[in-house]
Amino acid sequence: QVRLVESGGDLVQAGGSLRLSCAISGTIFRLDVMNWYRQTPGKQRELVATFTSSDTSRYADSVKGRFTISRDSAENTVYLQMNSLKPEDTAVYYCNLERRWPTRGSFWGQGTQVTVSS
Repeated sequence: QVRLVESGGDLVQAGGSLRLSCAISGTIFRLDVMNWYRQTPGKQRELVATFTSSDTSRYADSVKGRFTISRDSAENTVYLQMNSLKPEDTAVYYCNLERRWPTRGSFWGQGTQVTVSS
């Protein structure tokens, strides 16, 4: 089983920065893909950033150039560095592990609140 615990959410002023962390415990496979999603009330969960099994990253257009996803395999932690924050970045941010081998699965953390004031 996999357990994900997010931390680092906070209240920050527009233009500020935050770094979210996702601590991963349990069995991890090299082909696992790590994602950060976010969700605001009444809206669908939005994919923000992906760290692939080939150590590349992808971003939603809304955060490209401002957010950076990274993975520390030694610490089993995934980070989301968020710079130049905007009020529209306000959301609950969720860490997700997407597994394709040996069996398919999707694991979620409990979420961490990010609030950006104008």
